[in-house]
Amino acid sequence: MNNGLLTRINEFLAETFLSSDIPGQLSEAMRYSLLAGGKRLRPMLFLSMARACAPERAEELTTRLMPFAAGLEMIHTYSLIHDDLPAMDNDDLRRGRPTCHKAYGEANAILAGDALLTNAFGYMTQAEAAADLLLKAIRLSAEAAGAAGMAGGQVLDLAAEGRAITLEALKILNAKKTGALLRCSCECGALLAGASERQMEAARIFGSELGIAFQITDDILDVVGEESAVGKQVRHDAECGKATWPSLLGLDAARQKAELCCKRAEMALDGILYGQDAEFLCQTARRLVGRTH
Repeated sequence: MNNGLLTRINEFLAETFLSSDIPGQLSEAMRYSLLAGGKRLRPMLFLSMARACAPERAEELTTRLMPFAAGLEMIHTYSLIHDDLPAMDNDDLRRGRPTCHKAYGEANAILAGDALLTNAFGYMTQAEAAADLLLKAIRLSAEAAGAAGMAGGQVLDLAAEGRAITLEALKILNAKKTGALLRCSCECGALLAGASERQMEAARIFGSELGIAFQITDDILDVVGEESAVGKQVRHDAECGKATWPSLLGLDAARQKAELCCKRAEMALDGILYGQDAEFLCQTARRLVGRTH
């Protein structure tokens, strides 16, 4: 884990949404969820990919691109708030404490999610990068969060509850709901670092494979994990009749699939990206697999 990078992300996020122009209750609800901890996986992937593509500019890129990294975490946090709502997954616990709607009421939680999603793009515009590349990265982020990405994936997830679906349908669902923002984080990091086309393709493959592995891991932990360690309710997928990788493949085959995806992610970077940040990306893939055992 690059603890220095994680600390810088958390310090930046801690200074957000403190304006007196924001109603106090809204600011509190937004910051309650945004600052609740977590791995900061998406901004970490974004910054690490940028740094790995241009290691000679690593520190400069970290400073210049931090607002974009924060925007990615805001989009992710919005999705968690909304996914936890009674009309969606109806969860009471997130990151080891009450979900936003349990702490601040359903209406405030919806508005906190709305504000985080909207303000995320405002933060992204504050990144210092070539205008054409920044515009493309913002478009990619909007697509990942929107109808063909996370929102569409949530619709497919709700529609699949209590129904038998194919493995291919589950892969498409997961690629949208979970994988889209992970892939986008990697792709945008490479893009804003001015990566070569070879590096861009490596970032896309890495992000796609990691996205699949991440969802498989999450599904497995819902079966075998403990609430105190996972930080949210477990055995929830089965109760809701959700389609998951373990329910379709079984635990052992699901683990094997996650391991294969992580190996493919690592292989995508081999011989193309080097240095400490490239190694962090590979370690991230390895740690995912380790969580399931």
